[in-house]
Amino acid sequence: MSKIGKQPIKLPEGITLEIERSVIHVKGPKGELEKKYPRELVIKEKDGEIVVSIKKETDKAKALHGTFRSLIANMVKGVSEGWKKELELVGTGYRAEVSGNKLILTVGYSHPVEIEAPKNIGFKVEKTDLTVEGIDKEVVGEISAQIRAVRPPEPYKGKGIKYKDEVIRRKPGKAARAAGAAA
Repeated sequence: MSKIGKQPIKLPEGITLEIERSVIHVKGPKGELEKKYPRELVIKEKDGEIVVSIKKETDKAKALHGTFRSLIANMVKGVSEGWKKELELVGTGYRAEVSGNKLILTVGYSHPVEIEAPKNIGFKVEKTDLTVEGIDKEVVGEISAQIRAVRPPEPYKGKGIKYKDEVIRRKPGKAARAAGAAA
């Protein structure tokens, strides 16, 4: 049995949970999320805690047990605190701006790149720092990956869009490589 799946999830104050048929609804101050869960699992709420268990010990149920417990915990955290990813623009003339629910990136192409924010997702821009915020961890991560894919960091100068905590492995250029071979 999954060690993570056995752990109960504490419900913070102000968070409500509804389970109907095979859909779990989590409501909180930041919004509402819902997720369909497989019939191999049993989800119950008691004493302010959510407990995920399996109906029958099958390989599929064992595989899903810990995964769905983590997904539900992420939903609870999302509607109570929210999720955010921070990105950084590195490069001369690279900028970002928010216009309505669109993010407009100027990152060295002949045209600005526009990224539309899905429901419950917000963008914040401060100079070269960009923050993606929302209640659904999966969507926040997906949008952040789409933004990074517009101009991924390159290994020679490190220019591009990178995650705030990401370390770029740098390569030596032709001149540095030639100087190393001559010595």
